[in-house]
Amino acid sequence: MASIQLSGLAVPGIGVARLLMSCDDRRGVIAAVTTAVADTGGNVLDADQHADPEDGRFSMRLVFEGVKDRAKLEGILSSMNIGYRVRWEGSLPRVAILCSKQTHCVADLLWRASIGELPAEVTRVVSNHSDAQGLAESFGFGFDVFPVTAETKLAQEGKIIELLEEDGVELVVLARYMQVVSPEFIERFGGRVINIHHSFLPAFAGARPYHRAFDRGVKLIGATAHYVTQELDEGPIIAQQTAHVSHRDSVEDMIRKGRDLERVVLASAVRMHLEDRVLVDGCRTVVFE
Repeated sequence: MASIQLSGLAVPGIGVARLLMSCDDRRGVIAAVTTAVADTGGNVLDADQHADPEDGRFSMRLVFEGVKDRAKLEGILSSMNIGYRVRWEGSLPRVAILCSKQTHCVADLLWRASIGELPAEVTRVVSNHSDAQGLAESFGFGFDVFPVTAETKLAQEGKIIELLEEDGVELVVLARYMQVVSPEFIERFGGRVINIHHSFLPAFAGARPYHRAFDRGVKLIGATAHYVTQELDEGPIIAQQTAHVSHRDSVEDMIRKGRDLERVVLASAVRMHLEDRVLVDGCRTVVFE
């Protein structure tokens, strides 16, 4: 199985920090890591770990404070043959939100960001339509619109990529962005793009899924937030929720319930990513809730 995807990311500063790590499971790895924190002046505040008996991988999330010698700690970690990432508190991760005509998810994320519920700095909202412009500006966030046609799609996406890289964006959230991003986009922001979709897939892929689900008489609807990969809507799942529906629910009722789920599930997935609670392990994730 592929090893867990981890890339170095650190915000300078001394204070509370979060460590995400993975390696082949072996005796003494917890003791070695916590000793390294202690030996550099740190104190562990919280620890969560998981050993997978199927693939023999070990994962851990560690929260600690007081490390006096960051370089020494990272040197010790680098010598342990582990994949790891340390985030030092001091500045917020930079996030861009992409959306289209439907605004329920972007509205929810902007509201949460505006009241400090999401530990992030939203750099801008980008869309292929202008529907969300007033919404973004009402919360004090910048808005850029790049209309898309079949002929201009790649060129417009190139402009978006350039903007996000200029902003130093660490996470891209597709908040009902009804465009398939290109392989180049995924390569540039690999492992840092989160999407939301209804959980009918693949049963009701394509247009008007709620109408076809209604015709089929489904009794359970849901929403799934996942990382974007080259395989459309098949990336590692971060969060999911479901809701019951019945014969009394109209198509409009199902759509309303589905939108409610999408808002909550997407916000939950984004927050867990920003709080360094998610490790990608091949097609799956380890989520320290």
